[in-house]
This record gives sequence, structure tokens and C-alpha cells, in this order.
Amino acid sequence: MEDFLGMLSEFYARATMYVGLPDRLSRVDVIEVLIISFLFYHILLWIKSTRAWNLFKGIMVIFVFVLVAAIFQMNTILWLAENTLSVGLIALVIIFQPELRRALENLGGKNVMGRFFNIGKTEDNKFSDKTIDELVKACFAMGKVKTGALIVVEDEILLGEYVRTGIDVDALVTSQLLINIFEKNTPLHDGAVIVRGDRIISATCYLPLSDSLTLSKDLGTRHRAAVGISEVSDSLTIIVSEETGKVSLALRGQIYHDIGTDFLREKLEYLQNRNHEMTKLELLKRRLKNGKKNSKNSDE
Repeated sequence: MEDFLGMLSEFYARATMYVGLPDRLSRVDVIEVLIISFLFYHILLWIKSTRAWNLFKGIMVIFVFVLVAAIFQMNTILWLAENTLSVGLIALVIIFQPELRRALENLGGKNVMGRFFNIGKTEDNKFSDKTIDELVKACFAMGKVKTGALIVVEDEILLGEYVRTGIDVDALVTSQLLINIFEKNTPLHDGAVIVRGDRIISATCYLPLSDSLTLSKDLGTRHRAAVGISEVSDSLTIIVSEETGKVSLALRGQIYHDIGTDFLREKLEYLQNRNHEMTKLELLKRRLKNGKKNSKNSDE
């Protein structure tokens, strides 16, 4: 072990001589290296899970060519690389624009950001138990007769840009209304319905299609749209297959196939109560408050 530590010390001493590293590493330096490593690792994971992976490999091939040119002093190639670097950086931003936008949307959609900026809907806009019953009833009724449907239940992230692509409805959620909207050969059946609170606010909405490489090739446009909207928001999307009549659900970029009424109701209730869950401190305060009331009543 001592020999290994001695080798590391010798390597670091030589590195400081040639690279110009500091003589001593402080705790801040170690933390900084860990943070950069963590970020770099997750950036690579993000790149690998998108279409940017093939583009990244192409960039690495070009980088290897430039490195070889630098080693053998190929001045013409180095001159070309130097003069095209600034243009290449702008081109990278343009090429990776969809992936970069999605990454920033995911970052901005985290609960941590919501706590800092307090952006989103209020608790008053949560849907009721009656709305859950109507959604479950409508979806499985349409599944029995193989009527295709796509229903997006909005949560904290507002879906205004997708609402504007459809036709305003602004009506209470009822199973009869949903069945009528998605009835074949009707003006509103094509596209998605967006539910906000207890109301259907828009129909025939266009949703972004997912380009995830992990999705099955057998999935149709309706299922890919459901996964796509769940990737860029915290919404829950219900899909009724027109071919099989099976009900599926998309949430947080994941799709659950052939679900039952209990599973759908459970996920809707989770979405309904997600922001009403008490923290441990709030729960402790409530218990202490109730305990004081009980003790006071017993004394009386």
C-alpha cells in the first residue's frame, strides 16, 4: 500500500512539474474535481441516450485526426481546424438544439427549481375524485369498443404551448364527453385532449413525439406522443389503443402497457396527492398539536 501511495505521489509531482498543477490539493480542489466528474459522467449518459451519441462519435473521430495532425506537425490540417473551430461550435449548438432544449427543460422541471421559483399551478387546480372516476370509466369503456384515445392530465408544468395547438373546449370532465370527443369520424377525435384540474381545456392537440431509442418499434404515433409529452413535462398521459383496445399510461418518460383500472386509479391518485404530502416536520407538528388538544380535553 505504501509503495502504491509513493507511486501516486511521484506521478503527481511529475504532473505538477509539466502541467503546472498546484503543489498541494486542498479539500476544495478535491470537491471541485468530484463535481466536474459527476457532471461530465451525466453529460455522457445524456449524450448516449439520445441521437447525439452518433454525432458525438463523429466529433471524436475528427478530434483524433486533429490530434494526429498536431503530433506530426501537419500545419495545413491544423490551420483548417483552428479556423473552423468557432464555426464548428455554432454548428454544434444548431445540430444538438433539440437535445439541448430537452435537457434544459428536464433541468428546469425538477422539483428543486420549482421550490426556488415557485412556478407552476396552485393546489386548488388539482383534480377531484370524481374526475378520476370519470377518466377511468371513459378509458375502459372506449377500450371495450376499441376507440382510440389520448388524454393528457396536466400537473405542475403548464402545457400552454400544446393547448394552443388544439381547439378550446373548457368543459367539466365527464366520461360521456370524453367518449363523444374520441368517437370515430367526429371533428375532435384526432389528437390529444388536455385536462387541467376538473376541466377539459382543449382537444385535437398536437404533442411532441418521443425519439427515445429504447421504445419498441411496434409503438404507434399515439404512444410515442404520450411518451414525448411525459419527457418534457410532469403530466400523466392515458392511451387507449385503437387496434387492441388496451389501456396504457405514460409518466416521466416511461410507458406502462395493458394496465387495469386499479393501476390507473392508483397513478391518478398519486398525481392528485403528490403536492399534498406532508413532510416529516409538518407531520410531527400536527401530532404534537393533536396531542395537546387531547390532553387538554382529558384534563377538562
